Amino acid sequence: MANKNRIYLFDTTLRDGEQSPGVSLNVDEKLEIAQQLARLGVDVIEAGFPIASQGDFEAVRTIAQKVKGPVIAGLCRANRGDIDRTWEAVKEAESPRIHTFLATSDIHLKYKLKKSREEVLVQAVEAVKYAKKYCSDVEFSAEDASRSDFDFLVQVISKVIDAGATVVNLPDTVGYAVPEEYGNFIRSVIEKVPNVDKAIISVHCHNDLGMAVANSLAAVLQGARQVECAVNGIGERAGNAALEEVIMALYTRNAFYNKEINVNYGEIYRTSRLVSSLTGMPIQPNKAIVGKNAFAHESGIHQDGVLKERSTYEIMSPELIGLSRSSLVLGKHSGRHAFKEYLKEMGYVLKDEELDKAFLSFKELADKKKEVTNEDLEAVIKDQVWAIPERFTLSYLHISSGTTVVPTATVKLSIENMLFEAAATGDGPVEAACRAIDKITDIYGKMHDYRLSAVTSGKDALGEVISRIEIDGKIYNGRGLSTDIIEASVKSYLNAINKHYYERQRDAKKQV
Repeated sequence: MANKNRIYLFDTTLRDGEQSPGVSLNVDEKLEIAQQLARLGVDVIEAGFPIASQGDFEAVRTIAQKVKGPVIAGLCRANRGDIDRTWEAVKEAESPRIHTFLATSDIHLKYKLKKSREEVLVQAVEAVKYAKKYCSDVEFSAEDASRSDFDFLVQVISKVIDAGATVVNLPDTVGYAVPEEYGNFIRSVIEKVPNVDKAIISVHCHNDLGMAVANSLAAVLQGARQVECAVNGIGERAGNAALEEVIMALYTRNAFYNKEINVNYGEIYRTSRLVSSLTGMPIQPNKAIVGKNAFAHESGIHQDGVLKERSTYEIMSPELIGLSRSSLVLGKHSGRHAFKEYLKEMGYVLKDEELDKAFLSFKELADKKKEVTNEDLEAVIKDQVWAIPERFTLSYLHISSGTTVVPTATVKLSIENMLFEAAATGDGPVEAACRAIDKITDIYGKMHDYRLSAVTSGKDALGEVISRIEIDGKIYNGRGLSTDIIEASVKSYLNAINKHYYERQRDAKKQV
């Protein structure tokens, strides 16, 4: 806390980010993201909301046990039951934090809490004191702080710091603030709270008006020292401040902000792609920092300028964030060593087992494509290295379809080295194949969302299908990859089936 220029990055991808509509991550997926966030070097990982469900509790506890480096925080409401549950989840962390919250705006007090200001003040102080008995690091969030009565908010902040809060978060919960206003608000809080030097002031901005990053940076200029954000800006409604944008703004405009952060910049791109893959939330092409167009130049004038001097039209290096422009070209004759070196240049250092799986998939792809691009390889890695264990594997697919025939699919699945076959009809070839899979697995899914995108351009482009499948009342994100879009669709559905089976088996083992 001595270095006033040090900015702490608090990542809430696994808590607020998972509250994005349609996103549901299992324990292993959350652990994978947490480990990658640790490699990136964020200061705090908010691993979840332990009281919300048994699954959330297990995820937070697993991350606390296995992820080293960052502070591991769990979120809880300002009551003893929530705080007890959160401490149980985070207590084995190398550096645990209890993060408790309570609304302070009059609109929340009147309509949601139905409490007076005096009651809220007492509850906030008691919650912090109770959490402090468990944990030295306690964060208090004044929900809807940016719309709260200023004098009352100052009183709450002062009292919770006296009670032991080490971090006080002042969220723009509904994304209502604008940068100058929010910056002035943070400066005024710091000026008016007499014991503010005993805690770190944090900000958590939502993007409802598209200003979450701008508001966060305005707050940093006025003395906030922790920024709460999420990878790719995912989160409730329009999302949170995007972690990668905050990082690169502070890096690229360091002379202006004069703030220090401690991250491994080369892991930014990889982190973004991992979160996109596991959440099933695609990254818009024109997304700042990590979108596929972020370093692309279409205009002839721009292209000419970049070729002569990159800084003419690029204010940051793609290599810095882990996006390599490799001179190697991979094809079907490339060997394992060249493949390994190529991945290393792209920022992917794989274990031997992961490398073997990815290399086999690369070879299969190279037999179908003349040249394998960086985008192809990233897709292969997402498909293989970040995949869950497969109970059901697609061995054979035959489709009969046309304008005058009923679509029919014959599917053959491998289950524990044994082959099982079924045929079915449907309104289209994808539905027919999914029904055949249902017959073999005896697991029945309902498709709620289906997105097909080309990983690369050209007639031999890889097709990536992201689907949302409901099985037994729960939504699973499925992902499939192939140069054949019907096969990619079937693989996406099968991926969701495998996730459901894997989760069901894991839960059954816990009950024994």
